[in-house]
Amino acid sequence: MKVNDEVVRGMIVGAPLARLLGIVAEAVEADRVRLRLPYRAEVTTIGDTVHGGAIASLVDVAATAAVWSAADLTQSPRGTTIGFTLNFLAAARARDLVATAVVIQRGRTICVCDVQVADSDGTAIARSLVTYKVG
Repeated sequence: MKVNDEVVRGMIVGAPLARLLGIVAEAVEADRVRLRLPYRAEVTTIGDTVHGGAIASLVDVAATAAVWSAADLTQSPRGTTIGFTLNFLAAARARDLVATAVVIQRGRTICVCDVQVADSDGTAIARSLVTYKVG
C-alpha cells in the first residue's frame, strides 16, 4: 500500500490551522500517523493548561492525516470530518501532546479512526473516535 507522505506533511499538517498550532508530523505510515502539538503559551486556556479546542484540533488533523495517508489519490481529492466523539481523560499541563491516529475501518467513502492523545510523559489525555468522508 502506497503511503501518501507528501500529502500528509504538505497539505494536512502544512495547512494554515495546523501550522498556526505548530503541529508537527512525527511518523506517517499507511493508515497510521503520529503528530505532535508542541506546548507553548498560545495553546493554553488558564495557566499552563492546554485548551480543549487545541486538543480537539490536534485530534481532527491527526484523523484527517491518517485517512489521507493511504487514500486512493486517483479518486476525488476532497474530504471532510463528518463527526467525532472526544473524551478528555486528564488535564494537559505544560507538556507537548502526541496524537496517534489509526484508521480502524476504511470503506469506499467513509473511514473511522481511533485517535489517542498522550502528553510527553505518556499520560493519557484524550481519546476520540472520528468519522471522515472521502470524496
